[in-house]
Amino acid sequence: MDLAYIPSPSTGVIHLGPVPLRGYAFCIIIGVFVAVWYGNRRWIARGGTAGTVADIAVWAVPFGLVGGRLYHVVTDYQLYFSEGRNWVDAFKIWEGGLGIWGAIALGAVGAWIGCRRRGIPLPAYADAIAPGIAFAQAIGRWGNWFNQELYGRPTDLPWALEIGEGVNREAGLYHPTFLYESLWCVGVAFLVIWADRRFTLGHGRAFALYVAAYCAGRGWIEYMRVDDAHHILGLRLNVWTAIAVFLLAVTYLVLSARKRPGREEVVEPPAAATTATGTATGADKADDARADTAADAGAETDLTKTDLVKTGTAKTDLAKTGTAKTDLAKTDTAKTGTAEADDEPAADGAGAGAKAPQKS
Repeated sequence: MDLAYIPSPSTGVIHLGPVPLRGYAFCIIIGVFVAVWYGNRRWIARGGTAGTVADIAVWAVPFGLVGGRLYHVVTDYQLYFSEGRNWVDAFKIWEGGLGIWGAIALGAVGAWIGCRRRGIPLPAYADAIAPGIAFAQAIGRWGNWFNQELYGRPTDLPWALEIGEGVNREAGLYHPTFLYESLWCVGVAFLVIWADRRFTLGHGRAFALYVAAYCAGRGWIEYMRVDDAHHILGLRLNVWTAIAVFLLAVTYLVLSARKRPGREEVVEPPAAATTATGTATGADKADDARADTAADAGAETDLTKTDLVKTGTAKTDLAKTGTAKTDLAKTDTAKTGTAEADDEPAADGAGAGAKAPQKS
């Protein structure tokens, strides 16, 4: 008799009237909110603007959901397109089935579009949200618990997961691989946070560390699962995917550290600062224009005053010239009059002198 185990919920959906509330969907939604909230905090700490992470997430999240579903449907196509299956079930995302590889790949495309629209480098954005994505995965994995899926081999450990009888599953106690992955993702998140502070990771290296660390755990956890999957050389497809992505992430981590050490100094164009600068520049130009106008007006005033002064001076000079001419005229007249006065006595004297000898 098993004395300890983790029970599974009897149902993964609660109906609120005609509206179904699904535990799987709630876990995904809560995970997205946590990722955006924590990513926003890290983005602001790196010098970004509040709200930018959410704006870009508007692009990244839908792309990620589509990518995750596509990966699951393509790699498990027999669940939807084999004989006796209904292909419409491929669109029932609430029943579970999101491949993290496709979610990250196509979500990165959506994030790239959002970053490009705002002039933000994608690696800087990825570094900011990396731990948040790991936390979101940790929360999202509990959606598998609600759906009683993604469990491991049978076990009698005290933390075994109880699985009830259902479609494509047998009742029993199994390894709770969803819990293992959830706890591993929490550890990955804290690892990235610590390494980012310790080594000042930048240019996408924090995100690469998250990818590498996740893949390292996903490999051994995937190996424990017993649900149907495609095998290549005796290994599950997701194990090979984890190995390949792990190698790519480590390679990027090493090469990026050599080519671009350190962290970005500017992660987001200062839109507000640009606006303020533009306003200040406009004000400066207006002030310069006013100053130029005032200077021109002052110059014209000075020129006018100078012309007036010169004109007044010229008039003064003319007046002085007229006065001088008048003085000269008066002087000449006076001299002429004096000369005439001097000439008359002389003439009289000459006449008297001429008459005197006649008397002797």
